[in-house]
Amino acid sequence: MLTKFANILPNRRMACRLSVSALMAICALPALAQSDALPKAPEGFEECKLRLQEEAIAAGVSAKTAQDVMTGVKHIDRVIELDRKQPEFTTTFADYLNRRVNDDRVNKGRELIKEHSALLERVTEATGVPAPYLVAFWGLETNFGSYFGKMSVPDSLTTLACDARRSTFFTKQLIAALRIIDEGSIPADQMEGSWAGAMGHVQFMPTVFLKHAVDADGDGKRDLWHSLPDAMMSAGRFLQSMNWDADYRWGREVLLPENFNYSLADGRRLELSKWRDLGITDAFGKRLGQEDIKAALIVPAGHRGPAFLAYHNFKVIMGWNRSEFYAIAVGHLADRIAGAGTLQNPPPEDTSALSRNTILELQAALGERGYDAGKPDGILGPATRSAIRKYQQDKGLIADGFPGQELLDGLEVTHS
Repeated sequence: MLTKFANILPNRRMACRLSVSALMAICALPALAQSDALPKAPEGFEECKLRLQEEAIAAGVSAKTAQDVMTGVKHIDRVIELDRKQPEFTTTFADYLNRRVNDDRVNKGRELIKEHSALLERVTEATGVPAPYLVAFWGLETNFGSYFGKMSVPDSLTTLACDARRSTFFTKQLIAALRIIDEGSIPADQMEGSWAGAMGHVQFMPTVFLKHAVDADGDGKRDLWHSLPDAMMSAGRFLQSMNWDADYRWGREVLLPENFNYSLADGRRLELSKWRDLGITDAFGKRLGQEDIKAALIVPAGHRGPAFLAYHNFKVIMGWNRSEFYAIAVGHLADRIAGAGTLQNPPPEDTSALSRNTILELQAALGERGYDAGKPDGILGPATRSAIRKYQQDKGLIADGFPGQELLDGLEVTHS
């Protein structure tokens, strides 16, 4: 069965918003000047629930569903704790990849491709997304359906919608969740998911569910919890909507020549032939093809780690989750499930994770020296990597955009 999916391997074209909590019955008093207006009182959770119920009805949710669900909704303190919690340390690429792409998950993925071959072939025919990718998403999102999350989605989303930090976003998600209940896809008391409201086998947020979930088994419901056909076809349709290219794979591991100019790993997209002319080979040292497909070079662990040429479908995967680590993990897991081996140049495991305080200090140090890393936020994002790369170039270091010890020492940043 796995030989059917060999074409994904190399050499194939492939708020809570603040509002007045009670009316001020002061009509008999003189009118207040605008500058003397009383401040608005913060909205309580019960008031917020009523307001959200009214917003849902105005958005088309039936009054019965809105009232039945919102009446029983509870505030979950743990959800706010999780939303506020930031990881103390970043995750190294080695740790991230090794936890998510391992022999057990690869073997389970291969078993499931055989078990559900007819379904997966049908999804591939309809959407162009090969089965190993569908199974890879499934594996990373819920460990092949073994854990969907145990939080009540209405409770979680209402809690977050009634919190000022991201009220607008989660209000939209809550109304979408109520519409899903209203259409009969799942009863409210069975709508469980992650603390942030992601649901089902493939962890769709409610707005994504409404737009892309499909009834693939013909039972009249879009059920991403209990129907694997619905979940797999919905995943394929979602990827298809982001212009999945059925002619190409996600990308590939490559080898870089000595003295390579790592500043080229800055997100630019060049034709495969141009990367070949720069001395890049496939992971086994063979010359790359001459296709005109464009690719970006990614070195997630710096010059000591693996290098990848990422094609268009890599960007599609990031449309699912905006993490390069995640997108590489999906692609590599799909390759492994389809029969490929491990990386030829695995990421170094002796790299230490950086604390958020270290990254904040690094961003400040770069800024003080005239290298714009963006607003210090403790996150090693594109702006920070770009600033690191420019600093490295100016100092004659390997400009891989990676915060290694040599960089930290040069900037006098404490590694904690």
